[in-house]
Amino acid sequence: MALPIVSITRRETFSSCHRLHSKFLSDEENKKLYGKCNNPNGHGHNYVVLVTVKGPVDTQTGMVMNIHDLKQCMQVAIMDPLDHKNLDQDVPYFKTVVSTTENLAIFIWDQLQKVMDKPQLLHEVKILETEKNHVVYRGGSTYPRKKRDNSSLHPNNKYYNVSSDSD
Repeated sequence: MALPIVSITRRETFSSCHRLHSKFLSDEENKKLYGKCNNPNGHGHNYVVLVTVKGPVDTQTGMVMNIHDLKQCMQVAIMDPLDHKNLDQDVPYFKTVVSTTENLAIFIWDQLQKVMDKPQLLHEVKILETEKNHVVYRGGSTYPRKKRDNSSLHPNNKYYNVSSDSD
């Protein structure tokens, strides 16, 4: 008999600051691409992160995963390394990766995978950066990263502000 599949989501909030800036772009290109989010002094967010696990309901415990265990995993993988931190200066991962919310979701996913007893249960990481901007990551394949070819960026070589921090 197949076991019922259920999703469980836990929510946490953390505060961090960062600066959207790519070392692969000139200062002028960074300003055009990231706009106000490229402020040299950075800016902050009160991020809301929702972590969803999904799997069969255990017949003995009645749970997919003990919510207390999920809380502990989130403490170790999210709260300890990210809360009240400067992402670019305090989190080694972001020394070489632009601290966009997309990359933050990938970082959180990878950290959770390392601390969970059953990482296969991890279904989704959703980050609410602002009331208007949300990012969702569900693991999976990634595209190979290539050095940016500015000639193919957009017709007429124009940059458009696509910052995940914009209003």
